[in-house]
Amino acid sequence: MSIRIDDFLEAVQGELTEYANEVTGYVKESVKDVAKETVKEVKRRSPVRSGAYKKSWGQTQIYEGPGGIRITIHNKKHYRLTHLLENGHALKSGGRTRAFPHIKPAEDFAARELEKKVKVKVEG
Repeated sequence: MSIRIDDFLEAVQGELTEYANEVTGYVKESVKDVAKETVKEVKRRSPVRSGAYKKSWGQTQIYEGPGGIRITIHNKKHYRLTHLLENGHALKSGGRTRAFPHIKPAEDFAARELEKKVKVKVEG
């Protein structure tokens, strides 16, 4: 393939745009996959007293545009409990309750998995 020197800049820009779109597609796909896995992970780590708290974890896609995607993972029905269970809380009679860290480990899991998946897809 030969390119005239006058068209070189346009050709390079076209190739870079195509590559950027391809990588963005890989990243979006990876984010969706990791979000599903993270919901499973946070459910698995959730403290079980009644299954309702554990079962109400889910994900919602906040935004998807040409440059990226945002998905939030949240507890749909028992969102008020998440901070109290994750960090513990003060008791009326004094002292504190035990913390049940389940959100932070799932967040760390998501960060590691997303990095791995994107690296694998982009590199090859």
